[in-house]
Amino acid sequence: MRFITANLNGIRSAANKGFFDWLPQQQADAVGVQEVKAQDEHVDGVFCSPDKLKGHFHYAQKKGYSGVGLYTRLEPSDLILGFGVEEFDNEGRWVEKRFDKPGRKLSLISCYFPSGSSGPERQEAKFRFLAAMFPHLMALKAEREFILVADVNIAHKEADLKNWKGNLKNSGFLPEERAWMTQLTDTAQGGLVDVYRVLQPDTTDACYTWWSNRGEAYAKNVGWRLDYHLATPGLAALAKSESIYKAQKFSDHAPLTIDYDFKL
Repeated sequence: MRFITANLNGIRSAANKGFFDWLPQQQADAVGVQEVKAQDEHVDGVFCSPDKLKGHFHYAQKKGYSGVGLYTRLEPSDLILGFGVEEFDNEGRWVEKRFDKPGRKLSLISCYFPSGSSGPERQEAKFRFLAAMFPHLMALKAEREFILVADVNIAHKEADLKNWKGNLKNSGFLPEERAWMTQLTDTAQGGLVDVYRVLQPDTTDACYTWWSNRGEAYAKNVGWRLDYHLATPGLAALAKSESIYKAQKFSDHAPLTIDYDFKL
């Protein structure tokens, strides 16, 4: 199964930059997109079924803001929009497709974590989101296997961004955010797997998936690794290869693709 995650920074903008021309060449089985920044009237009949992939979306109530989508070739056995916290469900941050059959419970999820970079109020919202998300993921892990693809808006470790020393007090690399990621991925605590880091444990400059639009960050590769595949251990163990696509620029993020040795 080939699973792609991509923050589009606006689905219409990414389409104009060639995302949906590129996508059929990838032969993906599932594609999670974040920051759709659109409503159903913009997506339905236009971006809902590229390359025989069927998309389902969770839109923000606020127009032009947030929103996530998940495309799959197979129809799910169940569809869940939102994760049960009204504040963030109103912002369109969670779409989950379940592919259950006898002897197997499996979910694919596309999620968009809040950014706290615009100021203290949004940083506090981000902390509330993290506090709610951890127990939700643990409850999900207790009952089913899953792969969550997401713009997490956190660079976990020093290797995950270029200028780590200069960002120690900035949103996305705060000690509390990094501690949350450690708790989530520690074997004895959250037990989820950062799949890219299993496949590429030592990669630094090549791991980035986001670049600021300021100061020629992209040209100079002054980037951050903000986009993740987070999986339960059994599925993570089936990951075979990864790639970050940088030959074209569809948004300020690059698509991350991981191939898994199983079928839906």
